Amino acid sequence: MIEFNDVGLRYGQGPEVLKDLNFKVEPGTFHFLTGPSGSGKTSLLRLLLLSLKPSRGRITMFGQDVTKLDQDRLLQMRRHIGIVFQEFRLLDHLTTYENVALPLRVLGQPESDYRENVEELLRWVGLGERMSAHPPLLSGGEKQRAAIARAVIARPELLLADEPTGNVDPELSERLVHLFAELNRSGTTIILATHELPLLDKFGYPRMVLRDGGVNIHG
Repeated sequence: MIEFNDVGLRYGQGPEVLKDLNFKVEPGTFHFLTGPSGSGKTSLLRLLLLSLKPSRGRITMFGQDVTKLDQDRLLQMRRHIGIVFQEFRLLDHLTTYENVALPLRVLGQPESDYRENVEELLRWVGLGERMSAHPPLLSGGEKQRAAIARAVIARPELLLADEPTGNVDPELSERLVHLFAELNRSGTTIILATHELPLLDKFGYPRMVLRDGGVNIHG
């Protein structure tokens, strides 16, 4: 699904923040992305989200060299990718249901086609009783589960998660990773960035470790 060949990234004329990245991610796998603060985790996620192009090297995703694609084709490919941010990014004026359905509305699908799927997914993540609530009335864990549901409602092949457990307590962190694990078992490839060592040890998925601008995969 993903292959990096001699990829480097710099911002402007500054030094490379990522350098000589060479790795593969197979379809249907689950990887933790970890490393010291400032090691480049967010920059790597932005490359994977296709919102940045590398300064050098080749990135192949879904069988295509994305470094050679124009903006329209990149936007089309991005529909295969879901993203969960640490800060949720829910829209306060929309209900939980409306927030989760938003990606499908943007794609132009009629509500009659997706209502049942959205409601089923919200029940699956434990928000069946909160569909009509607005984000300010949700707890941190409920907001995060709504953000995860929104990220996967369009059934992405790849799901990226940027510190999704950073704003919740350890017990809820584990529950959220179990939720990602269920999504992975249904076929979604997942890369989850985290600095929480207990999660890494408890779940034992392979680790993509960023350090000094490079990456190594363990496990």
